[in-house]
Amino acid sequence: MFTVSGRTVGSVTATPDVEILVIGAGQAGLSVGYHLRRLGLRPEQDFLVVDHAPAAGGAWQFRWPSLTLSTVNRVHDLPGMSFEETLPDGSENAQAATAVPHYFELYEKRFDLRVHRPVSVSVVCDRATAATCPDAEVDGLLHAEVRPRGLEYEDPPVVEPVVASGIRTRGLINATGTWDKPFIPFYRGADRFAGRQLHAHDYRTAGEFAGKHVVVVGGGITAIQLLDEISRVADTTWVTRREPVFRSAQFGPEAGRAAVAMVEDRVRRGLPPGSVVSVTGLPEDDRVRAARARGVLDRHPMFDHIEPEGIRWADGSFQRADVMLWATGFRSSLDHLAPLRLRGPGGGITMTGQLATQVAADPRIHLIGYGPSASTIGANRAGRAAAVELTEYLGLHTN
Repeated sequence: MFTVSGRTVGSVTATPDVEILVIGAGQAGLSVGYHLRRLGLRPEQDFLVVDHAPAAGGAWQFRWPSLTLSTVNRVHDLPGMSFEETLPDGSENAQAATAVPHYFELYEKRFDLRVHRPVSVSVVCDRATAATCPDAEVDGLLHAEVRPRGLEYEDPPVVEPVVASGIRTRGLINATGTWDKPFIPFYRGADRFAGRQLHAHDYRTAGEFAGKHVVVVGGGITAIQLLDEISRVADTTWVTRREPVFRSAQFGPEAGRAAVAMVEDRVRRGLPPGSVVSVTGLPEDDRVRAARARGVLDRHPMFDHIEPEGIRWADGSFQRADVMLWATGFRSSLDHLAPLRLRGPGGGITMTGQLATQVAADPRIHLIGYGPSASTIGANRAGRAAAVELTEYLGLHTN
């Protein structure tokens, strides 16, 4: 017997396919897999890692070609294996979309994590009690319905027997990140804009904007990086909701802990996670200083609405534009968990546990990459906490 959302759940009456299902094999998912193995759990028997991408590398494999190891906002080591040892000499300018997936691939092999891909979890349902499903279907388990992504990546699609009919599990660690859910805020007139609109998610190279006027929307690190690149071949206008705050001092451990603590406090209170950059500020490195010297970082406040030929501010001023590039961030990719009704009235999910990875309403479920663990270093620490807490909650025998 155990308790979920204040209701008593009976004993599991069906045999689960695995004790723990891990959804996602980016930095967070691989960290979880590593720690589950360290605890003595066996891949494909006690736990299973599934990933919707065609290959190892998480979201890194989809990043734009100009994002290199010298421009990326640091890649933190996965537990037990350093990133540096997988890099050849002189790789500072290697594409992040190649180097990081290579690292992840070697990591999966070294620790025998046996990630199943491409497999997409379309929905997770709770069959714990009659309150969550018909009496005849109650079995005390979480059910993940899956679909192979072969139609997109292979012809004909390959369906693995282990996931062909869905996965029944006692515990779930969700590590799907944010890459699959780019966010574009609503602005009046956007549907009538005659030019091109795209999110940073779909950016490839600056060359495709040569000779155009590009409005870059967003105040984060990605916006700064893309603004710097595009401004070398096109005219640009930079707009943000808030005045950007640049920090020249190194972002040390104490500042990092303070930033994480602020985000953690929000999710423990059931509030939507806030923007990390709103806490940390923007690093002012040589590239930023050079961009400022070129006059690129002339920031404008947000416009009032969008017109077919450009953007207009509340005071009536107008800027013609050919392209709207939304570098406005991402939201947690959690749509497949909607049937579990984890969100509260304010739109957030109340989290608990050592590092705020455990869903307060359902201790069988952990979210990595949500709130304070939405960073590469945060994902590593959270992976261990989630693995330990969930195995203990489920009463699994570990080392």
